[in-house]
Amino acid sequence: MRLALHNLKTRFWPLIKSLQTTLLLATGMAGYLSASSEPIRWLTFLGLSCSLFLAISGSTVLNMWYDRDIDAQMKRTCNRPLPASLVTPNEVLRLGIGLSVLGVAWATLLSPLYGLVVFSGLFLDVLVYTIWLKRRSAWSIVLGGLSGGMPILAGRALGTGQVEWIGLLLALAVLFWIPTHTLTFNMRFLEDYQAAGVPTFPSIYGFDITRKIIAVSSLLAALAMVGACVWIGITAGALRLMAVLSAGLLLLALTTWMRPSEKVNYGLFKYASLFMLSSMLVLAFMTL
Repeated sequence: MRLALHNLKTRFWPLIKSLQTTLLLATGMAGYLSASSEPIRWLTFLGLSCSLFLAISGSTVLNMWYDRDIDAQMKRTCNRPLPASLVTPNEVLRLGIGLSVLGVAWATLLSPLYGLVVFSGLFLDVLVYTIWLKRRSAWSIVLGGLSGGMPILAGRALGTGQVEWIGLLLALAVLFWIPTHTLTFNMRFLEDYQAAGVPTFPSIYGFDITRKIIAVSSLLAALAMVGACVWIGITAGALRLMAVLSAGLLLLALTTWMRPSEKVNYGLFKYASLFMLSSMLVLAFMTL
């Protein structure tokens, strides 16, 4: 039993990128909770949590399978289970397909519309972003952003029974947030991406333009998030907290543009994740 748990922890658990998966799962859960005007249907909420976890994990595992050659060339990723030969490509492919199918099937049983949105996110992430665009264009992050916005849109769709404007605005907030998160990471590990031949904004357009894009995307993410919260009707206290979180994101984005440094850039990367997670907590708990 102990050996099985050890194998799971060292060989398979890293394949799902647990921190990234947890953050995306949190957006879906918050989307559902923000849509609930009646007592929470906890069995439905549990089904959403499990189906989203499976679908997000499945897409991440499939991405790991397809990008194993890139990961082997990058110092940051060369010790992941696949390039380190802790698992075989066939094992990872079967796991990714199995998790994805289970996640989408469960989602569809809960609601065909919800299942369609979940499948759309998986399709955009694996086939469009990873397989088609990631190695061809720095603009692939736009499609990656669209897939990143699908969990919160799916949660709203399950809660309301439709794809409505608040859900779309929340998805846009995630879409605009992703360049802030991703491009700061691209700048920090630029040599790794260049070694693997992956085009990024810093390598194609330079750091100065990339920082300006980060500042603009941070502004749009903050405006979309605050706008959605106002539309939903969260409490005044929660709205003030959201405004403070957004101001922090904007301040760091402007600082990394006006007074660039590795320290500020990394600080913005870390704060971007904190901003999104905190925003989801505010959205979830202040609308209950």
